[in-house]
Amino acid sequence: MQSIAKSNSPGSSTRRIAEYLHVDIPEIWVRFLLAIVGLGLAFAAALFSTVSRESGNLWATLVLASAALLLAVVVGLTTVPYLAHRIAAARVRDAFDYDVTRVGILYVLAIVIIGIAALNTGNNLLYIIVAAMLAAILVSGVTSAWTLRRLELDVRLPEHVFAGKAALGRLTLRNNRRWLPAFSVSVLSLNKGPAASKWQWSTTTFGFPPWRPPEKQWLRLPDRKLRRIAQHSRTGELFSGSVYFPHIAADTEVRTDLDLRFAERGRYQQDEFGLATRFPFAFLRKTRRVRLPREIIVYPPVEPTDEFFEMLPMITGEFEAFVRGRGYDLYRIREYMPEDSARHVDWKATAKSGSLKVREFSREDERKLRVIFDNPSDGQIPEAAYEATVALAASISWHFAAQNTDLSFLAQDYDGDPDIYRFLSYLAVVEPGQTPSLIDQIQPSDAYNIIFTARPKGTIPTGLWTSSYFMFMGTKGRGV
Repeated sequence: MQSIAKSNSPGSSTRRIAEYLHVDIPEIWVRFLLAIVGLGLAFAAALFSTVSRESGNLWATLVLASAALLLAVVVGLTTVPYLAHRIAAARVRDAFDYDVTRVGILYVLAIVIIGIAALNTGNNLLYIIVAAMLAAILVSGVTSAWTLRRLELDVRLPEHVFAGKAALGRLTLRNNRRWLPAFSVSVLSLNKGPAASKWQWSTTTFGFPPWRPPEKQWLRLPDRKLRRIAQHSRTGELFSGSVYFPHIAADTEVRTDLDLRFAERGRYQQDEFGLATRFPFAFLRKTRRVRLPREIIVYPPVEPTDEFFEMLPMITGEFEAFVRGRGYDLYRIREYMPEDSARHVDWKATAKSGSLKVREFSREDERKLRVIFDNPSDGQIPEAAYEATVALAASISWHFAAQNTDLSFLAQDYDGDPDIYRFLSYLAVVEPGQTPSLIDQIQPSDAYNIIFTARPKGTIPTGLWTSSYFMFMGTKGRGV
């Protein structure tokens, strides 16, 4: 999988012109007006070149004819594909995007040079060469479009993915044509960037004269203006590279593994993928958009950290002390204490050691553990401390789930499902909120509690200290 090189947007120049003129109008109208102006200038240059030729001015004819042809080519490359793409109906399933490659730019420049020579010399052979070269562009466009048709894409993602760990997906591309193969096809991510935008009315003030500062204008009236508002999204994309298939035989499918690695927890989704090709002459890169919604939840990392190794012995010790009881399974043999019953004295161990020994049994529900994530309010603790706490809660839960512990979970906006993957999915997308703390709402149970909270130690109910281990978010101190 190779990274896709980012290129400058073809509409950047038009956007800069709109910003320079201080107007908020849609980009499609800016392109349309520029196309009209460009074609008008090209037509005027062509007319004046004809007049110059009849008057015998060779250099003026050469300059004006070249300018007319160059303006027509620029309008054709920058405006016509964009307008054609915008007016295409949204219901058309196989929509295509066009990008001119460097080879295509050089090829068009060669056509322009030969076309100028043909206009100046009147040589029929040069006209035939220009026509053949233009026909090659047409053949390339039709062939590439035919190559991308009737190709089916399928992307399968792993069920469980942890942040920082590599995972494998499966990408399948099938050629449904019975006779014709497909050549040089790339599957790529249609990256729309982290922010989307929409047109929205906003309040403004109309001032006259407009070139004066607001405090020096003669007239100021309330007004409304349509402008583009950016909308930021917290979700990420699945991948930002491309996968290349040199050849796909007719009526066959090819598969490849997709290397996925996510640095952070969260929800990653992709609505569209692209099938791109430069076949056969690489003048254009034609991309067919394929709507294929895919989403994956990336769990927090569960790799043990120094803080995890520091907490685990204390949690384990408190947990083991809590689960000792009067069950039927032998837990250990220890020294006799005054509060112990005589019926639990182990006489064989007493005879061997010379001192009274008693049997200690485990509870029937000895492995019950409840992980409580008391989500803090927004801004209550630093973001780095919050992310570290989320990762630590995931690591602790994952560790005890592997020890066959009877786990349960409690958190704001969590339905209480005891499945470890459901709780990891909750931790994957959780953010600081405005919900009240859970500490005062915790009901007594026969499970030992591991509580992650940002509340101060002095506000913790006394009854929880004997059956809980506390991890206080955003502080170095830990409590049991």
